[in-house]
Amino acid sequence: MNMMTYQRKPRRGHAAIQRGARGFTLVELMIAMVLGLVVIGGVVSVFVANKQSYRTNEALSQVQDHGRTAFEFLARDIRMAGLTGCGNLNRIANVLNNGPNGGSATDWFADFANSIIGYEGNQTDPAVATGTAEAERVAGTDSFQLVGIEGSGFSVESHQPTSAQFKINEASTDFQVGDIVVVCDPDHAAVMQITNYNSSNVTVVHNTGTGTPGNCSKGLGFPTQCTAVGNSYEFGPNSQIAKLASTAWYIGNNPVGGRSLYRIDIITSSGVPTERATEMVRNVTDMQVTYITDGGTTLQDADAVSDWALVDAARVELTMQSEMERAGTDQDVLTRTLSTTVAVRNRVE
Repeated sequence: MNMMTYQRKPRRGHAAIQRGARGFTLVELMIAMVLGLVVIGGVVSVFVANKQSYRTNEALSQVQDHGRTAFEFLARDIRMAGLTGCGNLNRIANVLNNGPNGGSATDWFADFANSIIGYEGNQTDPAVATGTAEAERVAGTDSFQLVGIEGSGFSVESHQPTSAQFKINEASTDFQVGDIVVVCDPDHAAVMQITNYNSSNVTVVHNTGTGTPGNCSKGLGFPTQCTAVGNSYEFGPNSQIAKLASTAWYIGNNPVGGRSLYRIDIITSSGVPTERATEMVRNVTDMQVTYITDGGTTLQDADAVSDWALVDAARVELTMQSEMERAGTDQDVLTRTLSTTVAVRNRVE
């Protein structure tokens, strides 16, 4: 009797289950990983590009904001250069001992005749030393000085030339002993130092024999005579009196090892006019200034100007860099050069 062998046929679903449980092959895994890396790389590149774009835009915004701030301060001082309050620009008496008519050397801030004057990068500016110390001027950068008045001033009630005393119309002022002031009327203006100030009756005294630098004369007439009585003149009621505003602008070394736009002004400290340097805008690396003279059509460097009394406009060019690093396309700080032209209002007809 032949014995028959029977084999059990696998069920159709069981073979399908076996084939589905095999998983991914190595090739399939590698392809999936490569595709994943491509997608991730694309996402990362977009993120990096967006981040760099943000850094560039943020840096450009910083440069523009700093530029607006710098030009606003600069333009205000340039416009006010030579202002006396009464419009008589060519008739200025000056009785300061450190002025052009005094017996001692003339200080830059006491010379109203040079209400605007500039210096090339290789020229010496008497307002500030050139060097590498903090707040010193950076070699090769231009600078300039401006002289005018501060604010709108105060109205004069009366003037007694013999006692060298002004009575002010206002109930109070911010004057103090040692302040250098400018008084003017339609005839002329005079620059002097306050030797005594009485706040109770609001009187200003401009006598000789005291103060630093002091006055060479109590006579405020034009032209100046540097003798005790000098050229006597009585300023009438409603004459204007205001503090002298002398400023110098330059690029200086800042406290963090960079460069900044600096402004020097004159404050009264213990009765003595004293220079004060203030950091105005950080990360300004260079300043170049050119000038236009009355009737001229071309810009001139400072060393080409022969008569500063004829300068009626200045073009200031500032090179600025961003605070944010790696903001430019070269992965360095973003640098831009901005410029503006400002008219000296008191000289423009």
